Parts: sequence; C-alpha cells; structure tokens
Amino acid sequence: MRTLFAALILGALALQGAAPAQFRVRLETSKGPIVIEVHRDWAPYGADRFYELVTAGYFDDNRFFRVVKGQWAQFGINGTPAVAARWRARTIPDDPPKQSNVRGMVAFAFAEPNARTTQVYIALKDLSNPQDAQGFVPFGRVVDGMDVADALNSEYGETSGSGIRAGRQQPLFDGGNAYLDREFPRLDRLLHAVVMP
Repeated sequence: MRTLFAALILGALALQGAAPAQFRVRLETSKGPIVIEVHRDWAPYGADRFYELVTAGYFDDNRFFRVVKGQWAQFGINGTPAVAARWRARTIPDDPPKQSNVRGMVAFAFAEPNARTTQVYIALKDLSNPQDAQGFVPFGRVVDGMDVADALNSEYGETSGSGIRAGRQQPLFDGGNAYLDREFPRLDRLLHAVVMP
C-alpha cells in the first residue's frame, strides 16, 4: 500500500508544471489553520516545489518535528519512510534572494547549496541575520494563523529531529511517524495541506 501511495505521488508530480504566480495554501494543523501566501516571483523554484508537494499530498499527516519557541517551526519529512526516501534526493536549485527572513516568512531548509528538497520552516521571529546571508530564500509568508504557528509544541526543541545541518534526522527518515509518535508523542501534526481556491 505504501509503495502504491509513493508511486501515485511521483506520478502526480510528473503532471505538474509551474505554480501560479500567487496562491494560498491552508495548513490544517492540530492547533488550528495556518494560511501561507506564496509569491512565485520571490522564489520560482521554491514556489514550484511547494506547489508540487502540496498538490501531491506530501505534507498530509506530517509532524512539526523541529519547533524552537520564538525561532522557527519546521516540517516536511513525510511520515511514510518510502515516500520520504523518494523525495530526499530530488533537489531544486537555489533561488536568488528577493525577500528577507522576517517573522512569518516561509522558506526551504537546506544543508548545502542547490540542495533544497521538502523541508520547510516558518520564521517565528526576524531571522534575517544571519539567515539572509546564508541563502535561506522565502517563497511565501503566513497571512493568517501566526498565533497558531507560535502555539505549536516546542517542548522538544532540537531533540526531535533538529535541522538538516545537524545530521540527526536519519531516525525520522527510517521510522517516519511511527518513530516520532513513539519518541515524541506530543509533537503537533500537519493534518492536511491544500491549495485554496
């Protein structure tokens, strides 16, 4: 069943083209809704990938695995290990920076240049220094639900997955939601992500 699901996601991606110039995505979370407005002109590669992931259902039943209070809320490792593995090497090129990483901005996390894949974070404060200089490029911003993003459970901080650069995410890729639910049972969930009409 998981293999079939992964094949359907990859098949759906083959049909995707460029994202709309501007669109909104509603994240239904265990704490309430968050609405992200995406601007393709800010980061075309990032906007296109986010659109791909949302329309393919990639973010459905994910965990906010890295929430540091007053810093960021990160998600984007699929809860089914086979699906997460298929996407892990599907990198996109870097976008040139056009916006700053201020509170409410949404950007892809990455470990090295031209290596963004699926992991996204919401800036819970002004992160422009040092993230702008490090190449984190916002593709959207939260336009409704920042109070929800601020309320996401941060009790585990960096211990439940950390960032890509820390090199401690392998258990999340290997064990998926089963691992996270067992080891970090109070993480908040991203139940469903959908492009709004």
